[in-house]
Amino acid sequence: MNEPTTYGRSSEHQAPAVEVHTPTPLAPAHPTPLAPMQPGSVPAVASVVLPDGRVVTGYAIEPTKPHPAAHKPALSRTAVNIALGGVGFLAVCGGLLLLATFIAALTALIHQLVILAAVLFGGWVVVLVLSAGSHGGGTTVNIRKAVIKRNKFYS
Repeated sequence: MNEPTTYGRSSEHQAPAVEVHTPTPLAPAHPTPLAPMQPGSVPAVASVVLPDGRVVTGYAIEPTKPHPAAHKPALSRTAVNIALGGVGFLAVCGGLLLLATFIAALTALIHQLVILAAVLFGGWVVVLVLSAGSHGGGTTVNIRKAVIKRNKFYS
C-alpha cells in the first residue's frame, strides 16, 4: 500500500524536477571617497548597456588619485630626538658631577674653618687663664661693706 516516506508523501507521488539557480558572486565594491565638486558644475550622465540588454545610467565619477608620497628625510625625527636627548643627558651628568665636586670642596672648606676657629678660640682662652695668675697691671676692687635695699646696691 501507500507507505509514508521520510518526507511524509507516498512513494508513488513523483516530485517535479528541481531547478537549482546558483548566484553569480560579485566583486566586492570598495566605496570611493566623493570628490569635492564645484557648486556650478554638474557631472555628465553616462549610460552603459550590459550584455543582457539592460541599460545602467549614472554619473561618471573620476577615480581619485593617491597623493604622492612625501619625501622622507635621511634621518627620522625620532632618531634625532633620541640623540639630542642623550647629548643633553650627558651634559646634565657632567654638570651634576661638577656640582658634587663643588659641594665636597665647600664642605671641606667649612670643616677647616671650624677647626681654625676652635684652635684660635681655645688659644685665646688658654692665654686668659694663664695670665690671670699674675696681678700685674690689673685693677683690684675691694668691697668691705655693701648694703642692698630694694634691688639697689649701696656701698
